[in-house]
Amino acid sequence: MHVYADNAATTRVSKTALDAMLPYFTEIYGNPSSLHSVGQEAKEALENARERIAGHLGCQPREIYFTSGGTESDNMAIRTAAALGARKGKRHIISTAFEHHAVLHTLKKLEKEGFEVTLLSVKDDHNITADQVRAALREDTCLVTCMFANNEIGSVLPVREIGAVCKEAGVIFHTDAVQAVGHLPIHVKDDNIDMLSLSGHKFHGPRGVGVLYIRRGIAPANLIEGGGQERGKRPGTENLPGIMGMAAALDDAIANMDAHTAHVTALRDKLIAGLSKIPHCVLNGDPVDRLPGNVSFCFEGIEGESLLLLLDAKGICASSGSACTSGSLDPSHVLLAIGRPHEIAHGSLRLSLCADNTDEEIDHILAVVPQVVEYLRKMSPVWKDLEAGKRQYITP
Repeated sequence: MHVYADNAATTRVSKTALDAMLPYFTEIYGNPSSLHSVGQEAKEALENARERIAGHLGCQPREIYFTSGGTESDNMAIRTAAALGARKGKRHIISTAFEHHAVLHTLKKLEKEGFEVTLLSVKDDHNITADQVRAALREDTCLVTCMFANNEIGSVLPVREIGAVCKEAGVIFHTDAVQAVGHLPIHVKDDNIDMLSLSGHKFHGPRGVGVLYIRRGIAPANLIEGGGQERGKRPGTENLPGIMGMAAALDDAIANMDAHTAHVTALRDKLIAGLSKIPHCVLNGDPVDRLPGNVSFCFEGIEGESLLLLLDAKGICASSGSACTSGSLDPSHVLLAIGRPHEIAHGSLRLSLCADNTDEEIDHILAVVPQVVEYLRKMSPVWKDLEAGKRQYITP
């Protein structure tokens, strides 16, 4: 049996999205910036997609900017707030210690440019609170950027409450919602969000296309210079096939969210219950406020890389954390941020599910993972020391 359980890394493009894309490769192939009829037909389609996506997020079409994906959107949002803050002499930014590297690396670069960054520590429930944000605010704070849901451990942050704190303080609030859009209800006005990033390939759309929502009244800062596309703020000919596929995928995700959430949550809970029976393992992430499809565990005494390779050999595609850092030998910064020691963080496994997964696939995972963990532990000198009492177990 083949089981794809790495949907947080990327999802398979749905037939709905693919069918929506195909005409824009061969039939409606014009440049939306061209004035002739072929170009204007493409322009009409582009604006239709913009309107649909805006409707799903609860904003105006002119507040939607098309990008290449979540990383570009995060960079553009943070750079926008930083530029606006610098003009007012405000150079303090608040974020969290378990953000995606698209956020953390951008903030690190801003620190070199004279900004001060406060990274909020993660609480025992593997989440943060609005009170933490309130306590960290200063007179010179120009931005709070907190992800909507964590890509590795699945914790869903209290975004609406955080946004309310920022709104009261007059501070711009950005959320990286790449893992949340299409899977959780989001309304940018009700949730007090000023800027939001999303990426199409996380909800069965194509790769290489995303969105940045920027509230009207906030002037976007250009990352690149060029033509007048996206009202001159994100130049470059629009990826129209990708945009149409993303819009169709989001239409489908929103229309079926309730049914998909119920199905995937049931699979997730079954998987968590089953894997929890493995001795000396620990669940990562908020046990209650959690993405429907996220399952993250650490297994003591093994290496995550070996676990992934053996699972792949048995037909299970999984990951140890973010796909953006899967080539790194360092333990996940997210797991370290929630307090996992290095020797535990190295033995991590992330299984991320979607509506295509089945009960039979979960049964297969539950049959295979315990066998592989036991096999690796038998070969592990660390595990032998633990069993012999030469080391103390860290996990229960």
